[in-house]
Amino acid sequence: MRPLARLASASLALACVLVLPYEAVSHARVGTGESARAELFGSACRVRVVDSDVTAHCHNPYPATDSVRLHVECVRWWDLDSDAVPVEAGPAQTVRLDGRCWKEVRSAWVSHRRVR
Repeated sequence: MRPLARLASASLALACVLVLPYEAVSHARVGTGESARAELFGSACRVRVVDSDVTAHCHNPYPATDSVRLHVECVRWWDLDSDAVPVEAGPAQTVRLDGRCWKEVRSAWVSHRRVR
C-alpha cells in the first residue's frame, strides 16, 4: 500500500471516530455476571424444507425450559399456513417439529418462549 493511501485511510478512520456521537461508540461494560447468565436462553433450531414437508430439530443446551413452535407459510393462497402446537424443550433435550403445505413452502421458522 502506498504511503499516501495509508495516510488517507488512517485519517478517515480517525475522522469517523471523532465525528460519531458518544452513544454510537461501543463501550466495554463490567457486570456482575448474573445478567449474562440470565440471558442464556433459547434452543438452537435447524429447519429443513423438502418439497412440501418441513422438519425442525431444536436442541436446548441451557438450563431454562424453552417452548418452541414451528410456523409454516405456504406459497398458494388456498393452502393454509400453519402454526404447530408449542413443544417444551427441557435442558439438554432435542425435540422434533413437523409441518407441511399441500404444494410449495414459502417460509418456515421457529418461535421461542421462556417457560416460567
